[in-house]
Amino acid sequence: MILVSACLAGKPVRYDGTDCLHLKVQQLIHEHKAIAICPELLAGLPTPRSPAEMVGGDGYAVLAGTAQVIDQSGHDVTEQYIQGAYSALAIAQKYHATHVVLKENSPSCGSQQIYDGSFFGIRVDGVGVTTALLRQHGILVLSEKQLSQLAE
Repeated sequence: MILVSACLAGKPVRYDGTDCLHLKVQQLIHEHKAIAICPELLAGLPTPRSPAEMVGGDGYAVLAGTAQVIDQSGHDVTEQYIQGAYSALAIAQKYHATHVVLKENSPSCGSQQIYDGSFFGIRVDGVGVTTALLRQHGILVLSEKQLSQLAE
């Protein structure tokens, strides 16, 4: 089984209430090869919500307690992002997920890049909180840009 970001499956769960529909992800859902999740919603965050970025490092640093996830209005939402990551991990383990395809640049889901914490749209190399936790548990996390790496 594959887990995928719900926004990539066409669900309007992004911070601004939109989706990022990816046709290949939608196909995987329709073929019952994938399950859609949203770590932020699993943590109880609303849609829409204030955008959030990491300050002080990436998802690994957040899990280590040396970085934070702060929303644009200045609220510390670190605990919610960690909670969402652990909820996603529990689902991945329950369904024996072999791969997870998550939305690039997200503070939860980024697998190669995240925003730098300035809220000016600047991307830096790094991973989201959920990606970091899943990788710490040996689960392969890809972005939507890497879907071709999935075995058919």
